[in-house]
Amino acid sequence: MLVSEAMGGPVDTCAADATVAQAAKRMTEEDHGAMPVTWHDRLIGIITERDILKSVGQGKNPDLTKVSDLMTPDPDYLEPDVTIEAAADWMLAAGYRHLPVIENGKILGILSVKDVLWALTGGTEGAGARSPNGHQA
Repeated sequence: MLVSEAMGGPVDTCAADATVAQAAKRMTEEDHGAMPVTWHDRLIGIITERDILKSVGQGKNPDLTKVSDLMTPDPDYLEPDVTIEAAADWMLAAGYRHLPVIENGKILGILSVKDVLWALTGGTEGAGARSPNGHQA
């Protein structure tokens, strides 16, 4: 399976000058764990739920802190024709939970660890899978 078949989409983006509170609100509303940061439709960074949690834990005010202060600039990304196994290896080695998927400079989506797990296990999200403690997935 290829990344293009497993990734989530469509993707929401935010501007570097948005506040962390604005980014967090959109990420929460859309249930995203990460959001690409763009300038003129070009990827310039990525902000993740980890970045936001860390900044709040450090006492930064999310209403005053800009996304540009927290984002990872010039992030790594995947191309859509990469195999899901190669993407999984890279994500595991680098410690990534989310990677943008880019083709010809255009952001196509985000590949998350959850997407990788569903692809590798052949799982069907929401198909009634249960955890060992009985919780439904």
